[in-house]
Amino acid sequence: VQLVEYGGGLVQAGGSLTLTCRASEYDLEDGALGWFRQAPGEERVGVACMSGADTGIFDRRFEDSVKDRASISADFAKGVAAVVLNDLKFTDTGVYYCSIEERRIGNCDVDRTFYDLWGQGTQVTVSP
Repeated sequence: VQLVEYGGGLVQAGGSLTLTCRASEYDLEDGALGWFRQAPGEERVGVACMSGADTGIFDRRFEDSVKDRASISADFAKGVAAVVLNDLKFTDTGVYYCSIEERRIGNCDVDRTFYDLWGQGTQVTVSP
């Protein structure tokens, strides 16, 4: 399984960004996919997650700081999931990683300890 994130960059505060994760050799309906942010000098924290089912996305969850301005979508046939962050704030700055919990039934969780496989990360910088 390989995870590749893309879509990071430099964005002005108030703007929007779409971060995409492509999962190779993995069926998104089998588990959960999470997005995590790591700011300089800080721990990696969960931002959003989704869990899969044979009918599509079963559950979506968001960390409190983004829950009113984030959304998740996925194309299971292509193995691609994306999180959109709106009204970006300086505190959204960091390296964003997608990760997979290979086997998950039911609701997802943004706790990083559940996740098994990680992408290389993509940098998001929000300017004032």
